[in-house]
Amino acid sequence: MNKSIFLAAMMLGAPLAAQQTADSVQPEGAATGVVQSLDPVVQGALQAKASGTPFAAKDWMVAAANPHAVKAGADVLAAGGTAADALVAVQTVLGLVEPQSSGLGGGAFLVWYDAASGALTTLDGRETAPLAATPTLFQDENGETLGFFDAVVGGRSVGTPGTPALLQMAHDKWGKADWAGLFDPAITLATDGFAVSPRLAGLVQSDAERLASDATGAAYFLPAGAPLQIGATLTNTAYADSLTAMATQGASAIYTGEIADAIVTAVQNAPGNPGVLSHVDLSIYQVKERPAVCATFRAHDVCGMGPPSSGALTVGQILGMLDGYDLSAGPNNANVRRLMGDAARLAFADRGRYMADSDYVPMPTAGLVDPAYLADRAKLLGGDMALAEVSAGSPEFDHALNFADDYPIDLPSTSHVSIVDSYGNVASMTTTIENAFGSRMMVGGFMLNNELTDFSFRSHRDGVPVANRLEPGKRPRSSMAPTIVMKDGAPVLAIGSPGGSRIIGYVAEAIVAHIDWGMDVQQAVSVPHMVNRFGTYDLEEGTDAAALEGPLSAMGFEVGVRGLNSGLHAISIGDTLLGGADPRREGIALGN
Repeated sequence: MNKSIFLAAMMLGAPLAAQQTADSVQPEGAATGVVQSLDPVVQGALQAKASGTPFAAKDWMVAAANPHAVKAGADVLAAGGTAADALVAVQTVLGLVEPQSSGLGGGAFLVWYDAASGALTTLDGRETAPLAATPTLFQDENGETLGFFDAVVGGRSVGTPGTPALLQMAHDKWGKADWAGLFDPAITLATDGFAVSPRLAGLVQSDAERLASDATGAAYFLPAGAPLQIGATLTNTAYADSLTAMATQGASAIYTGEIADAIVTAVQNAPGNPGVLSHVDLSIYQVKERPAVCATFRAHDVCGMGPPSSGALTVGQILGMLDGYDLSAGPNNANVRRLMGDAARLAFADRGRYMADSDYVPMPTAGLVDPAYLADRAKLLGGDMALAEVSAGSPEFDHALNFADDYPIDLPSTSHVSIVDSYGNVASMTTTIENAFGSRMMVGGFMLNNELTDFSFRSHRDGVPVANRLEPGKRPRSSMAPTIVMKDGAPVLAIGSPGGSRIIGYVAEAIVAHIDWGMDVQQAVSVPHMVNRFGTYDLEEGTDAAALEGPLSAMGFEVGVRGLNSGLHAISIGDTLLGGADPRREGIALGN
């Protein structure tokens, strides 16, 4: 796509406020004219999203947060590549065109369905805490916790990246295409330049002060001291060099050698807030293959990433508790939303008490999604008013449990990719650098994560340890919920979203919309959000959801109306593939 075509695509996918900003720099009607010059398949994807209908295909499909990335993945699939091959192309482009969300300096979780064997598995590419990190890393000399951005900005918050190693492992296990060639789309874009999207420009402007803290990032995002403008051509030769190194040397190019040297130097010498990430941390990093965690909902198996993610467990708990209730009255029914909201509150209570990296903390993983346990917890939903209070339950487990509740911050910035290839393989990958622009530190043309702030800033509460406390080598708890829904042993839906801890609510709600409310995937990812986590019921402003503020308040909920910027990307799988891309973001679904 050329610059004007890409900007038009971004405008079609951007939130209304961003579109209005873009309108101020582009003549009225220009987008419509440019879209008409698009490749017919890409044009169809954009028009399907704009009209609220899913994109239909027979052989393969990819849905992701940026048209450049989707096109790169689509070209790989069209050439006979697998979903694992396409993930490499998609992720490397995402790291360029939406650097605030994911990239080589971050981590990812992949849920994979292998068509040849019929097996479902997951890859854990979550960042790890440096070996020199301590549980008090985010406390001051008096033992008081740091403010969130005091902890985030700089080297202190940077964990060992996992995304490069995950891409390598996925390709080694399931790829067919030549590894080096998968980097060509991102290298070309980085070298020739791409148009700055409304979303990227808006986020740079809103975060300009923090981005200015790092000289390399400031030069890139704030040229001549001013934030990037919508439609400006942006090149990134440093990123092209990093990708070239990875294409020729494999993922080890990020973990050893010059790039690793640059990462360690930047982290350990960050002005005012240095970190402890070392060469050893980079050199010993490993992706872990783990079994999927599944829960039952309406005769479907909802499967995803287990610990260190809380995503599959908490989504599974919400849906498992709702399985015995009739939700057919639909998304605008107050009682349906009461049930969904309180089920989420109960699940989040368990999440805060028990969920963490199970390599470090004994976890009742099976007990948390045991149907008998969830049926018992579901009895609490039997009234007609909001629960006055919620607390963690007592799932069956073979260890003694004594953990304190955790109250995480979980601010969002992430991206999700769903892919189905022509061989029948299915990939659902959620990828992140944690907060928008991560640590605000840029090395090798990519942003370094601030993933360590996903740990609890406290190690104990009232003398009782917090499960998600920081420990050397540990992986911080995540809310990412890449999901594959199975029925009768076959995949029927791939879905996931960004959004911090609200990811869990977004994914659970979309699954209910698809299965219970009969919505196609585009309708399901577009449904107005109503999300509860810790008590306050968040209703999406400017949508039909806001009309339930009064009824839900009358039921006893604390209610807030606010923007809820998910980024759901979903593919339903049957005789026809149907793709949906969240209208709140800039992505599309594309297939053949």
